[in-house]
Amino acid sequence: MKKYGTYAGKILRVNLSNGLITHEALSEELIKDYIGGNGFGTKFLFDEVPAKADPLGVLNKIFLFVGPAQGTSLPAIGSRAALFTKSPLNNRYLGTYFGGNFGSKLKYAGYDGIIIEGKSSKPVYVYIDNDNVEIKDAGQIWGLNTFEAQLKIQELLNEQDVSTVTIGKAGENQVKVSCTIAGVHAAGRGGSGAVFGSKNLKAITVKGSKDVTADNIEEIEKYSNELLERMKANPGTGKALPTYGTAAVVTVNNQLGMLGSYNWQEEVFEGAGNITGTYLRENNFIKSDACYGCPIACAKVNIVREGKYEGAMNVGPEYETLFSLGSNCGIDNVGAIIKGDRLCDELGLDTISSGAVISMAMECYEKGLLTLEDTDGIDLKFGNDEAMLSLLEDIAEKRGLGALLGQGTKRMGEIIGKGAEDYAIHVKGMEVPAHSARGVPGMAIGYATSNRGGTHQDGRPTAERAGAVDINKIEGKGYYTVDIQRMTTLSDCIIHCRMTEGILGLTAISEDHRKLLNLVTGITRNIDELIDVADRIYSLQRAFNIREGESRVDDALPKRFTTQPIPSGPAAGKYMSQENLDKLLDETYEKRGWDKKTGYPTKETLVRLGLEYVIEEIYK
Repeated sequence: MKKYGTYAGKILRVNLSNGLITHEALSEELIKDYIGGNGFGTKFLFDEVPAKADPLGVLNKIFLFVGPAQGTSLPAIGSRAALFTKSPLNNRYLGTYFGGNFGSKLKYAGYDGIIIEGKSSKPVYVYIDNDNVEIKDAGQIWGLNTFEAQLKIQELLNEQDVSTVTIGKAGENQVKVSCTIAGVHAAGRGGSGAVFGSKNLKAITVKGSKDVTADNIEEIEKYSNELLERMKANPGTGKALPTYGTAAVVTVNNQLGMLGSYNWQEEVFEGAGNITGTYLRENNFIKSDACYGCPIACAKVNIVREGKYEGAMNVGPEYETLFSLGSNCGIDNVGAIIKGDRLCDELGLDTISSGAVISMAMECYEKGLLTLEDTDGIDLKFGNDEAMLSLLEDIAEKRGLGALLGQGTKRMGEIIGKGAEDYAIHVKGMEVPAHSARGVPGMAIGYATSNRGGTHQDGRPTAERAGAVDINKIEGKGYYTVDIQRMTTLSDCIIHCRMTEGILGLTAISEDHRKLLNLVTGITRNIDELIDVADRIYSLQRAFNIREGESRVDDALPKRFTTQPIPSGPAAGKYMSQENLDKLLDETYEKRGWDKKTGYPTKETLVRLGLEYVIEEIYK
């Protein structure tokens, strides 16, 4: 096969059931039609994981992919990686992305991706050293937290220059809100850690020493330098993020009256001043930390210097965690949040979902749906930081009330009953992150039509929040959000960090996306052709979910967001009525070529996108 751009040209397949390890050539069709990262993961997930497969059963698989840009010098791009599987949290498509250096290491080892299938009879980890791949015994590693496991693997291999994706106790116990950890970076959301655990897979460790080459490598280097200078000059990537990290968004959203608080009962938090990026910088900051080759260094190492959590330290917390373990639980003790963030990373828990299930439990407790007997004697009132920390460990261990919480808010609502379903703030079974659906119309329709569920990584709030797009206008936001989702879909094929969206493009596929992709793939495409690629991938994700029973009725928001206006603050009175949501859904489906009644991609759309084979899968 002709060499395309900076691709390694090879996929590694590891069968844990029989120990078979094989290499597969990357096909030209895959490169041209799906590009990489998100595209590769979507294609393999749809083709290889059958409909109705148990996410924690042997038929589910783990797909780790990079894109063509990984391993290059492109800033905030070259190091990232993506993980795909069927989510045990909501039985849908799951793609989750993470930084650090795993993506570059995998590329340096000579692979564009890894496919893990089957199930080991005992705990194992996979070690990749260029062309040498081994399934190794994890008996000494199983039971260790994520950081301990990474260090132990280095010790066992007598090798420091490796990168590891691993699980903690939550993944080992197959908790549905678990995640995987790479270095200090989480591949959060959707329960990927549980899938690792179901396969008795503790970790994947990579060492790579090969070069990433391309005929136009000097041109790529030139463009890398151009992007670097633009990042330095940009107020976000050049000043705000290097200084405060994503924690700066706490102040922004609270001032707008759109900071989720008390399980989204409120969107103004009176204690916000104690959990802002400024507060952390002044009281807890030690140093900045960066992913491999990234000039932004948005991660902040913070320590608790006094109080009952003195000594707690972590890389973080990011904005989402300050919301999930902070304002949404009514907690303004930043020391508790730092400690909770560290616990989540050690245990391998997704901070967004973990905070959401705790905040829901707090509301249920305060409204009498959970009693002291149900909570094992824990006074589960909002603001109880000790209860929050205790529950994180209980969730990971599937202990007491934690066993219920670890199933996610949707299942919690169904099991508790008595109206608890109304307090389950999720979309399609995935907990909603820290961006207001009531205050930001584009975010509302972005959540509702996301193939993953409650995620801010498909729809994006940035342009509306910054005033670049009218935040008060509802009409047309369905069309607008399709453009954003096309951009995010393509961005996830490149696997560039969302922190760079202000450089590469906020609201649509841009000339920079086109230029970057043409450079690293070696394929000349125009923007219309890239839109087709994005639509092909997004419609295939949709088809995966349709096979699982999804339809238009699932493109919904929590009842709280469609019936209860924001009660106070600058955004008081705002909400997304069901009537307006339905109008935006119609706009979305119209632009995508999806049927307005069912939410299915039409047969004509599937044919146009080269997905003819999907028709028989979803039209039965």
